[in-house]
Amino acid sequence: MKIKEINAKTILRKQKKIESWFLTSYGMNLYRGCEHNCVYCDGRSEKYQVDGEFGCEVTVKTNAIDLLHRELDPSRKRTPFKGGYVGLGGGVGDSYQPVENKYELSRKALQLIYHYNLPVHILTKSTLVKRDIDIIKKINEKKRAIVSFSFSSADDKISSIFEPGVPPPSKRLEIIDFFKKQGIACGMYLMPVIPFITDKPDIMEDTIKKAKNHGIDFIIFSGMTLKDGRQKDYFMDVLKQKYPDLVVEYNHIYRGDKWGNATWEYYNSISFTFDKIAGKYNIPKRIPHFLYNDLLDDNDRVIVILEHMDYLLKLRGSKSPYGFAAYSISKLNNPLSNMRDNLKSIKGVGVTTERIILEILDTGNCIYYEKLMNGE
Repeated sequence: MKIKEINAKTILRKQKKIESWFLTSYGMNLYRGCEHNCVYCDGRSEKYQVDGEFGCEVTVKTNAIDLLHRELDPSRKRTPFKGGYVGLGGGVGDSYQPVENKYELSRKALQLIYHYNLPVHILTKSTLVKRDIDIIKKINEKKRAIVSFSFSSADDKISSIFEPGVPPPSKRLEIIDFFKKQGIACGMYLMPVIPFITDKPDIMEDTIKKAKNHGIDFIIFSGMTLKDGRQKDYFMDVLKQKYPDLVVEYNHIYRGDKWGNATWEYYNSISFTFDKIAGKYNIPKRIPHFLYNDLLDDNDRVIVILEHMDYLLKLRGSKSPYGFAAYSISKLNNPLSNMRDNLKSIKGVGVTTERIILEILDTGNCIYYEKLMNGE
C-alpha cells in the first residue's frame, strides 16, 4: 500500500441541508482512497478525483486534526452549528481502514467531537472502530453516538470476492453485538446490494434476519450504482472472472446513466423485496425518531420526517408529495413556527402536508409517520 501525506485546506464539510439518510449536517474525509478496495466502490469513479490507483494508494491529511480543531471551535463560527450528527466515515475512504492504525485521525477527531459537545454518527466496514469504544461511550453519554456498519450481504464468501480488504460480515455482526451491549445504537447500511448476487430474496433475508438477531436499530437499503469509466470497468472485470453468466444481465439494467443508476424497474423490484422482508422482521427502514428528535430544530425535524415518509411510501409503490415539500422547506430562511398561518404558501404544501407539519411543530412527531415506520 502506497501512502501519500498532504496538508489539506479544510476538513469539515457542511451539507446544504440535513441529510435524512444519516441524520448529519456535517461530514469529513480524513483519508482519500481506501485500502478496503471494495470492487463496487463508488469512490473509484473519476467524479471524485481520487489520485493514484484506487485500493492501492491512500492519501492521508496529516494536518486534519489541527484544521478540525479550528473548524469545530464555536468561537470561530459566525453562525451556530446546525443540529444533527457529525458524520465520520463514508465518502472516498473509510475512516477506519488499516492506515488508521498508524495515524489515528479518526480517534483524534472523536476526541474533538467530544470536547465540543457534538453527537457523532460513524459509518464503517471495519472492526477497528471497536478500539475507540471509550471515547464513543463518552460522546454517547454526553450527547449521542451511532455506530453503523456497511454491508452488501452477511455472506462471508461473497464478501471475500467483492470486499477483499474488509473484515468479513460475520465479524462486523459480532462488533454490532459488542456496541449494543455497551449501550450504543447501531445501524446497518445494506448498500449496495449487488445485482443478481446479494439482492436475491434468500440472501437478503439471511442478512436482515442476522441483523435483527444482533440487535440492529435500523437498516438503510440501497441498490448499486455503476458509473461509466474506472468504477464500472473495474467491477465488470471482476464480474467476468467470477460470475461471467451475469454480464448480459448487467448490460440490461445498466445503460449508461450519468449517475450510474440501474433501471428504475430493477430498483423498484429490489426495494419491494427489501420492504417486505424488513417488515417481516419489524426493523425500521430509516433512523428512528428517538435517535434524532432532540438534536434538530423545527425546520430540520420536519424535513427529516417528511423525507422519511416520502421514502417509506415510495418503497411501497405509492405516490408521495412529501419529498418535494421537504425540499421547499429546506430552502426557507425563516422558522416554520413563524409561518404557522401561512404554511400553504410553501411550494408542495397542501392541506394534508400542512396538518402533518403542524402536528410535528406541536408534538415533535407525527402519528402517521410512526405508523409508516412500524410498517402499518
